[in-house]
Amino acid sequence: ELVPRCRETRPRVRGKKGAIVNCYTHSPAQSHVLCLDELGPVAAKTYPGKQWAPQGHRPPLKPDYGRRNYLWVFGAFEPATGTALTLCRERRRSQDFIDLLQAVVKRWPTNELILILDNLSIHRSLDVQLWALAHERIRFLFQPTYAPWLNLIEPWWKTLRSLALAGRRFETVDEVRSSVVKSTKYWNSHRHPYIW
Repeated sequence: ELVPRCRETRPRVRGKKGAIVNCYTHSPAQSHVLCLDELGPVAAKTYPGKQWAPQGHRPPLKPDYGRRNYLWVFGAFEPATGTALTLCRERRRSQDFIDLLQAVVKRWPTNELILILDNLSIHRSLDVQLWALAHERIRFLFQPTYAPWLNLIEPWWKTLRSLALAGRRFETVDEVRSSVVKSTKYWNSHRHPYIW
């Protein structure tokens, strides 16, 4: 009798999920567990917020459905401390992801770095693999498919959106970039951990 394919993969998926959850709750000594991902594309346009009130008593923001170019926000987030790092790029390529990895190594200069990633092709590209070989203290831990909730940068993106984008109108991507940088700096000065 043939066993359905989903039953064959379940133990392996459970093992991957368990490994990631274990890293969050019982991280190895002398290590940093970081979540990496990309947000975007983030367009230069009007973003509704709490003060969005076309018919309300507050000054209304006019709806804006145009996109005036866009950028990608690459991010690293340490759930244990709440420390965040963002990097804005015009495209989402392997080289842009390597730029984020370089910034991560610079921001966390000591101890082993366990990086939790999704299975995006740029995260597994040959250039990224070669970069990882040259950095022995880096370890990639890929989350299973269809389990985005395992990457704790996902809820942090919501926080960044509310700090950087909500209720604002952006004419250029430079304004978006500046807002993301300021909001990340603000978050880091008021940060809190996402796991206890």
